[in-house]
Amino acid sequence: MGEPVTQFHLDRRDSVALVTMDDGTRAGRPNILGRGALESLARLLPELEESRFTALVITGKPGSFSGGADLDEFPRIETREQAIEGSRAGHDLFARVRKLPYPTVAAINGGVLGGGVELALHCDYRVIADEVRHVASPECLLGIVPAWGATQLAPRLIGPEAAVKLMVTNPMRQNKMLNAEQAHEVGLVDRVIELERLIDEAITIALEQPTRDPADLSATSELMARARSQLDDSLHGAAPAPYRALDLIEGAQAWTIEEGYRAEEEALADLLFTPQAKASLYAFDLVERRARRGAGRPSAEPRTVAKVGIAGAGLMAAQLATLFLRRLRTPVVLRDVDQAIVDRALETIRDELAGAAARGRLDHEQALSLAAQASGTTSYEGFEQCDFVIEAVFEELDVKRQVFGELEGVVTHECLLATNTSALSVTAMGETLEHPERLVGMHFFNPVAVLPLVELVRTPQTDDVSLATAWAVTAKLRKTGVLVRDAPGFVVNRLLGRQGSVLTQALDRGNTVEETDEAVLRLGLPMAPSVLLQLVGPKVANHVRHQLHDAWPDRFPLSATLESLAQGGEPVVVEDAPRTVDELHEAVLEALADEARHILEEGVVAEAADVDTCLLLGAGFPFWLGGITKHLDQTGVSQRVVGRPLAEVKAAAS
Repeated sequence: MGEPVTQFHLDRRDSVALVTMDDGTRAGRPNILGRGALESLARLLPELEESRFTALVITGKPGSFSGGADLDEFPRIETREQAIEGSRAGHDLFARVRKLPYPTVAAINGGVLGGGVELALHCDYRVIADEVRHVASPECLLGIVPAWGATQLAPRLIGPEAAVKLMVTNPMRQNKMLNAEQAHEVGLVDRVIELERLIDEAITIALEQPTRDPADLSATSELMARARSQLDDSLHGAAPAPYRALDLIEGAQAWTIEEGYRAEEEALADLLFTPQAKASLYAFDLVERRARRGAGRPSAEPRTVAKVGIAGAGLMAAQLATLFLRRLRTPVVLRDVDQAIVDRALETIRDELAGAAARGRLDHEQALSLAAQASGTTSYEGFEQCDFVIEAVFEELDVKRQVFGELEGVVTHECLLATNTSALSVTAMGETLEHPERLVGMHFFNPVAVLPLVELVRTPQTDDVSLATAWAVTAKLRKTGVLVRDAPGFVVNRLLGRQGSVLTQALDRGNTVEETDEAVLRLGLPMAPSVLLQLVGPKVANHVRHQLHDAWPDRFPLSATLESLAQGGEPVVVEDAPRTVDELHEAVLEALADEARHILEEGVVAEAADVDTCLLLGAGFPFWLGGITKHLDQTGVSQRVVGRPLAEVKAAAS
């Protein structure tokens, strides 16, 4: 059975043509605009062009307008000519929609991305259902540019500044998406409507034909100069697609639509075969498909979680509690040894929920209701009803063992016990437990509300039901779980720790913070290492370094600078032997390649794709690197350091 193909179905509402995109699958699954979909539209257009309709309304099946172009077709494009042909096919068909001799309206009833946005832009008007949460043009994230007209039509509709945010800034910020109200605020849609009235209102708008003022394009050149400067600051030239998108948006100031179409086609053909585009499409497949399938997820039925306990009430615990309340909608009880700490955590939770309500993410009544379900204690009162308890206490093995020992005397035998440790042995934590089979690692990343990764750690004792329950909780939290073997630092902290070892050694030898930052920022990472260090905290980072040093002293040497920073001091130069930024950049890449090899050979994860998924979702590594192993393989670093591509490294036989 082949992949589903989106079809354009025509119905009549009196004299109005109502066209519905539907791939025949379940509601909410995105309609994809592949070759078959474009052929369906091509078959329908003659009737739309020749019949005596008074208006056209285009919408999607329940839950989806369109998820954009079929990315599975991109790897099958082998030449520039084929790339241009694919872009031109969309241009030609959508241009015919734009030139229909009557008003056209896109009735956006669900998520609309990429090519779906471009189809909507070719309509005269756009209305959107109030419940839509995903409006985006993510092409630059994928190493390409919008190539079905968006770079030309969006600036004319919403102005160049908003167009840059839609097609450049938002994609490069972890693919930030707009909701219905935000799309209306920037002028991308004309009206926000309740879903039940969407089609009727779309027809009314088509017949009313409201007027709008054209966007002002006069300041485009000045705006583009600022935008390019901002890209330089964040990307350091590492990814060509957003720069090319700026060229196209700027060109809309002077080009005709047809000239803009041709420029988009050439840009796509130039970018599609770059390493960045290939890595980005690989990364997209990892995040949107492979990771969601849950490689290694047990088939056992997970237990129901109706109440959550959190041992600890610090910053991470408060973040976890807020997440559990919002996503699981179950009571949450926190416990700490100091009531003042508990009270501060509860206040933080209330403030976070109130802030979400103020931003329109929650109803005010929901925020109050959820806050009322959070409680705190200095004992374990209330934990006896919990089905799931996670600890978020100080990163010391003995402290965590003590907490789990106390919990085991309180909770039921079916209660899942989880640790949020970032580097310690989960197996060692369970050595003193009567039931170590119900202990799992669930390593969340800071900030919890933003980073979607959870490293799910299975020990040799963890049973299938416990792991399945942890995985189910992760999914309900709208996070992505990656199964990792119990090993110091797991994946993300181990790789970042190895990178950090190179950088702190450089500081010990006289390099400046600016030089070590630049060595990593050349990769296009979203955050300088020095900023990340302050976010994590030098004391915590040094503690993790000690854990990794104890396991592998040759690869994770202790650092005089990191020891000093952890005590509130400054970098300490122990040897005057600085290296150039170029040398540091190569040293970082070689260290990452070597550590990824060790992670794979030890079987910490099943394959290189898991390493990349962890870095994409847990450390914000950009799509155009493909995580990191794709980049190391593409640039020959893996071959130089490991002797073969990391994609070919498998776990050594035990």
